[in-house]
Amino acid sequence: MNAATLLGVEKHVGSLEPGKAADFIAVAGDPTADITTLKSVHFVMKDGRVFKVE
Repeated sequence: MNAATLLGVEKHVGSLEPGKAADFIAVAGDPTADITTLKSVHFVMKDGRVFKVE
């Protein structure tokens, strides 16, 4: 959110809220603790559209 604010685009991106653009993934685990969790992505959403559900 801080990066979006610094860039002046916080009305459109930077947090998960209705009406804002968001790209995100879901993994089983904490990728900051174990980067290998990113090898198995269970959910992908880009611009509000779901591309993968596992």
